[in-house]
Amino acid sequence: RGGRATTVCGVNEEQFTFYMGTSGGGLWKTLDGGLSWKNISDGYFKSPSIGSISVFQNDPSIVYVGTGSDGIRSNVIVGKGVYKSDNAGSSWKYLGLKDAGQIGAVEIHPKNPDVVFVAAIGQPFKSNKERGLFKSTNGGKSWEKVLFLSEEIGIVDIELSPDNPDII
Repeated sequence: RGGRATTVCGVNEEQFTFYMGTSGGGLWKTLDGGLSWKNISDGYFKSPSIGSISVFQNDPSIVYVGTGSDGIRSNVIVGKGVYKSDNAGSSWKYLGLKDAGQIGAVEIHPKNPDVVFVAAIGQPFKSNKERGLFKSTNGGKSWEKVLFLSEEIGIVDIELSPDNPDII
């Protein structure tokens, strides 16, 4: 965050798979605990800036990524939406929210990978309507804005309660 790499573990049988999102260099994956890395976003993502990575723990082949670094600063690269992989990053589908700007968090319901929340900070240097908290119940095919404060206030982070994921 704030120019540093964000790393999220994707659990598999070897426990050595990790994803790293950078503020300007795209999304990277390692299968050997970080000894070697491979870029897996080039050619798919319209922005090289990664704000959030979320791996569905019950099936680590399902990965959601929000673009646009959550660290707002003078040289930020604007995000261009949300992406999903059903094959652990071998290929990606664009899911929309193109004008959400910076995405601070993507959270997947722990029992249903089709239920996803996106915390949209918004465009970093101007007002915009595509800010707030978005929810999808169909794996990102469509989004509903479930919390909106104003065109100047976005959502940076969200967490689902471990005891009851219906509590945000």
